[in-house]
Amino acid sequence: MLDSKVLKRESIAEMLMLRWSDLAMECLLIDPKEHPMLLAEPSSNSQQQRERTAELMFEKYKAPALFLAKNAVLTSFASGRATSLVVDGGGGSTTVAPVLDGYVLQKAVATSPIGGEFLTDCLMKSLESKGITMKPRYSFRRKEIRPGEFQTVDLDFPNTTESYKLYSQRVIASDIKECVCRAPDTPYDESAYSNIPMTSYELPDGQTIEIGADRFKIPDVLFNPIVVQSIPGMESFAEIAPSVRGLPQMVIESINKCDVDIRRELFSSILLAGGTASMQQLKERLEKDLLEESPQAARVKVLASGNATERRFSVWIGGSILASLGSFQQMWFSKSEYEEHGASYIQRKCP
Repeated sequence: MLDSKVLKRESIAEMLMLRWSDLAMECLLIDPKEHPMLLAEPSSNSQQQRERTAELMFEKYKAPALFLAKNAVLTSFASGRATSLVVDGGGGSTTVAPVLDGYVLQKAVATSPIGGEFLTDCLMKSLESKGITMKPRYSFRRKEIRPGEFQTVDLDFPNTTESYKLYSQRVIASDIKECVCRAPDTPYDESAYSNIPMTSYELPDGQTIEIGADRFKIPDVLFNPIVVQSIPGMESFAEIAPSVRGLPQMVIESINKCDVDIRRELFSSILLAGGTASMQQLKERLEKDLLEESPQAARVKVLASGNATERRFSVWIGGSILASLGSFQQMWFSKSEYEEHGASYIQRKCP
């Protein structure tokens, strides 16, 4: 039995990667020896992580060929662009990555630990501090006692782990976030939003809750991380919040690390992607803040698909476009090349 407290972070990540890979193959219902693999990877992946992925695919799964494509590149392809600045609001983090002619400019990639899951946790903690309890869906059933009227009956599952209970509550909190939260037009101010009209939300158990300022406060954490210091229960992050950059600062910092000749094009091609990118008014707020903070000569344009599903799955859409190109077939990193040159050759075949 391994104790995670004595394991290095890298060792835990390694075990998770192996397990996730096994599950992926089981779900796909394919024999990996018969199919070349196009894998999407985080734009910030290190050389060591990329080489480990190559070893895993060729040694463990015996794949005939492999190609690693960075998330930002695939998102850019999904929008029909070869050059853009991709703002990817993922579950575990937010990444800003400039793409030039189909390649990520690694030196200018910016990341933040604030992602969709973090915002969900902030909302959960804030609601809990107000006495709102979210019952996991498995812990009750609704019984119809007369037409249109239901009674909630509690169910007992004594062996349920705390982690599963927390996961189930996060699913509910995430839905609340997606339904009622929206980025405020201006930086959040406690006094300005103290009398904001409440919005109702019906929980799965039939309980109706009222949500006020949290609708705007939680999304503003993306733009001003220090706001988290005023959220009860988030003390562990509050200490480092002042050192975390807001979204507009990440965008400007990333562009400023690029060559002067392409900055203008990047400012006018900022692509929003990922689940968090679907938050109401996020596009408008980011564009407004960038217009205020960017150089006067910059022509700021934030772009996003009008379809929330396309924003969430832009990486997958870009991957399907790339793999369908006739010219893509010559880009594969083959098993024979791996055996001849080793895993490090992935840097040359998949830059």
